[in-house]
Amino acid sequence: MKHNAKPHWLLAALLATALPLQAAVTADEAAKLKSTLTPVGAEKAGNKAGTIPAWDGGLSKAPAAYRNGDARPDPFAADKPLLSISAKNMAEHADKLTDGVQALMKKHPDFRIDVYPTRRSAAMPQFVYDNTFQNATRAKTVEEGHGVEGAYGGIPFPIPKDGYEAIWNHRLAWRGGNYTMPVRVWVVTADGKRNMASGGVQTISQAFYDKTGSLDKFDGFYSFGKFVANAPGSKAGEAILAHDGVNASAPRGLWQYLVGQRRVRKAPSVAYDTPDSVTSGIGLFDEAFNLFGPIDKHDLKLIGKKEIYIPYNNNRAAAAKVDDLVTPGTLNPDQVRWELHRVWVVEATLGAGKRHVVPKRKYYIDEDTWQIVLFDGWDAKGQLWRTNYSLMLTAPDIPAVTSFVMWGGYDMQTGAYYLNMASNELPKQYEVTPPLSRSVFSPASLANEGGR
Repeated sequence: MKHNAKPHWLLAALLATALPLQAAVTADEAAKLKSTLTPVGAEKAGNKAGTIPAWDGGLSKAPAAYRNGDARPDPFAADKPLLSISAKNMAEHADKLTDGVQALMKKHPDFRIDVYPTRRSAAMPQFVYDNTFQNATRAKTVEEGHGVEGAYGGIPFPIPKDGYEAIWNHRLAWRGGNYTMPVRVWVVTADGKRNMASGGVQTISQAFYDKTGSLDKFDGFYSFGKFVANAPGSKAGEAILAHDGVNASAPRGLWQYLVGQRRVRKAPSVAYDTPDSVTSGIGLFDEAFNLFGPIDKHDLKLIGKKEIYIPYNNNRAAAAKVDDLVTPGTLNPDQVRWELHRVWVVEATLGAGKRHVVPKRKYYIDEDTWQIVLFDGWDAKGQLWRTNYSLMLTAPDIPAVTSFVMWGGYDMQTGAYYLNMASNELPKQYEVTPPLSRSVFSPASLANEGGR
């Protein structure tokens, strides 16, 4: 009789491949989260030049007159720019500018960035800090870095060891728990014409941050999101629903409701390099929210940390009139605030045997919030093609600083650009809600809302 048992060395090898790629940090390393690092792993101290201050807890108290859903006032309205950088002087500051920002300066002579004093406004609730400390010594990546185990309710890898951990920190970053907002998506063509590509209501539940939950109760679905369009007329009633999970035991779910078909259907194409219909195809689906869905066609490498100028504390831009913000060529430099911050840099390169129209990307992740603020993308010829951004809204009432508003991208080859998740001139702004029932994010609810 033939014996089919595998040799012991082969079984050991197979078991090894099933183990997480990274072990959690040691207790001694985690202790730094209560000394030299902030509770989520950023450097607590300022930089040697004094141009980045020490973190002192951030902003965690809203003005007395603030009401949930109101446009948040600019907490730093009295600040004046320290310097302005354009094509004329960008060579002097090139070490602190991304490739995409430099390309915009070269392409648009009137484009500039106004650099303001750095305000480390990022703050999170204490329960997020407490859970982050526990995650540090228990969280692990699995599935070749594309899954996570042992994390709940906080940043999973506050002391990251590779690019996969850093990207998971972005996916699972604190943005307020549960929130909704009316939004409009503006696209600007190369000849400067502005149009509203989509309008509607975005609702998101960060189930990963349910305060009544725990790691033992967590079912693996970290986020539920739904967008229901109400404008323009040709798109009114369309809807997209996403269930995002941390590993294969919580598989991602995507559905669309199309008015013409009058039914909900699964939508596996709402991912990767499929042109994003919400942005009239200027953006790609995996560029939404600066990262949407799997990016397993790329290998991720943690390059390290550096100081660069990024959009930050952009409450003024969030309250601006559309005409004053969304201008021909680029967003109006007068409305956008930039600051010097430390960021983690993650390089994504196309994996062997994989296909994607953007074979190389470089992500810039803010150390204080663990959210992608800027990223660039190159085409198959090695030419810079795309540069994406988030204007980062400061919400002391939550408290949080979020990249999930006012994000968009520039197509450097066509000259078109877009601004997504903009609530400018709308009655509500990024409104925190009580925990939402899972039924709100069911395919059946999508049909009911989309068909109205």
